[in-house]
Amino acid sequence: MKKYLKKKKYENVPRGKIKIIPDFLPPPEELVMKEETVKVTLSLSKASVDYFKQLAEKKHTHYQKMIRILLDKYASHYHR
Repeated sequence: MKKYLKKKKYENVPRGKIKIIPDFLPPPEELVMKEETVKVTLSLSKASVDYFKQLAEKKHTHYQKMIRILLDKYASHYHR
């Protein structure tokens, strides 16, 4: 059998005192901050969309999310 396929056995390893702690993690629905959104139809220039698509690909994210964040920051800046 190949070396990397051998299963290690830890039966004789000293473990010390084990302490069980209560579950302290929040449920998954509390981990995601839901923000109210509204679907809109918006026409953008091809150059703008291409730019955000290229940037999003480099950053491993979604271009629509980047545009949404940009608009949110712009609106919050001028809404003051």
